[in-house]
Amino acid sequence: MTYALPNYHALVVLLLIVATLFAFSRGRLPRETVSLFVLVLLAVAFELFPFQQADGEAIRATNFFLGFGHEALIAVCALIILGQGLVRTGALEPVGRLIGSIWRQAPTFAMLPTLLICAAISAFVNNITIVMILLPILLSLAMRSNLPSSRILLPVGMITIVGGMSTTIGTATNLLVVGVAADIGVAPFGMLDFFLPVAIAGSIAILYLWLIAPRLLPERQAPLQSGVKRLYTAQIRLGKSSDVIGQTLSSAIERCDGNLKVEKIQRGPGVFITPLPDVSLKAGDRLTTTNTQDNLREFAHVLGGRLYSGDVEIDDQHPLGADDQKIAEVAVTPSSKLVGLRIGQAKLLSRYGLRLLALHRFNREDQTRTTALDNIVMRSGDVLLVQSSARQLEAAKDGPDLLVLDGSIKLPKTTKAPTALVIMIAVIVIAALGILPIALSALFGVIALLVTRCLTWHEGMGAISLQLVLVVVASLGLSSALMLTGGSDWIAQLVHAFSAGISPFLLVGGLMLFMALMANLVANYAAAIIITPIAASLAQQFMLPAEPLILAVLFGANLSFAKPTVYKTNLLVMNAGGYKYKDFVRVGLPLMLLLWVVLTATLAYAYQI
Repeated sequence: MTYALPNYHALVVLLLIVATLFAFSRGRLPRETVSLFVLVLLAVAFELFPFQQADGEAIRATNFFLGFGHEALIAVCALIILGQGLVRTGALEPVGRLIGSIWRQAPTFAMLPTLLICAAISAFVNNITIVMILLPILLSLAMRSNLPSSRILLPVGMITIVGGMSTTIGTATNLLVVGVAADIGVAPFGMLDFFLPVAIAGSIAILYLWLIAPRLLPERQAPLQSGVKRLYTAQIRLGKSSDVIGQTLSSAIERCDGNLKVEKIQRGPGVFITPLPDVSLKAGDRLTTTNTQDNLREFAHVLGGRLYSGDVEIDDQHPLGADDQKIAEVAVTPSSKLVGLRIGQAKLLSRYGLRLLALHRFNREDQTRTTALDNIVMRSGDVLLVQSSARQLEAAKDGPDLLVLDGSIKLPKTTKAPTALVIMIAVIVIAALGILPIALSALFGVIALLVTRCLTWHEGMGAISLQLVLVVVASLGLSSALMLTGGSDWIAQLVHAFSAGISPFLLVGGLMLFMALMANLVANYAAAIIITPIAASLAQQFMLPAEPLILAVLFGANLSFAKPTVYKTNLLVMNAGGYKYKDFVRVGLPLMLLLWVVLTATLAYAYQI
């Protein structure tokens, strides 16, 4: 039996979709770069070679820029800003205190209520917000309870994904799938329309993550703490007999194998000289530098100087001290302006008062020390081991760029916290009652945050990822082109022809499993946007209601448990907990398959297919 190929426009769109998803899965190019290229290519191709639809109207370049104003994208961005408002004001601080109280009172039982609380909140609040708030608390509680943090963090991270599946606003993927489905004529989903099947599946997921997942996870040590030496700041005072008197600073640095980093040179009372390489050193100069004790002593010996801390010479009776300094781990947040910067350009010391000791990234088996860090480009989820004062760590925690993974640092809380919480609840209630669409309700919420000064424009816009916007717009463009050129109908006809006689149950299950596999290979919301019109076409071909197939796409796109790099919460949890890639496969793959079976069965029962 032979099957005709689709028209040339649809064929080109199909090839472009395959190439785009492949590029996303490889990750060699930034997704925002791939998305912008695809968007421009689509616009240029359809402008030079217009496609005439059945009604005679041509698809032109302007069709593909409409995604920037798509209602679902506006809702996603507005909800992200609302989540940032909760973080900045400390509105969820009571949740952290509640979970901390439960762990202190009943540590052996605390995992169950923790999972239940996280699942409930993540149905309405972005799960990145929840994970960022709870990570330092859970790390601290695990240490106090003498429990391995690796048995706690991963289950909590995964349950926030499950909870997010239960409402239209739980994840960006949900909003986008529901929005695209409405564009193609599927009856709009209410906020809680698919809450029941997810609640059933979520109950099973909670039992799995509580009773089984911790037993599948090995104990993982903190990724950076072992073997890292504290840094100290001291002065190397040069005497008349020093070998480097009369030589340049660069010569002195060469004598120390290039490891000496001079922060300032003091030449006499109150006189400081900029430490330029060609500065000529004189007797009495005081070179201020920071390093480990052993290295500082070595530098002083090589330069023929004496080591001082203030006005006290360092010896056995007067050792170096850094009593006000703490060593802590900080994670680069998804919305941080440090993402994409080289560490040498980030100026962590001058901007944040943090001295970098080491870096941990999930795909590096060993930790990376400061001597090899300057040229590394920072990514979301990177964990940095830093040394700083408690005051500066508090300041870093209050900022949006770094997540301090230290439970001894108090949770941020401001007087605006109740206001931000009331605004968020009002947004959810107004949308749930159908008074306003979620996009409008969320936008009014953003305005309320700004008017009440819970958030500034800079803080709000800093939470929105350019990558998210461009990937969504490009995916919406590909989805629209696939549908308007007849490509989605052609795929549906092909599936129908090759699977004649297949039961609706298997069709729904197969589509959900396909989406689950895609979600663990590429950006899940990109794949979901593109596959949604195909699901609607399949419903027509098989003479089924569209809702179960659309929900199969939505649920499948959220089953991204087996690969840490496709979900930002997974990355945060992985780096903070020191997990290996195989830990996600060991725990996430069974969870994915378990939820796939349960959700398929509940959809089949709910829609009588």
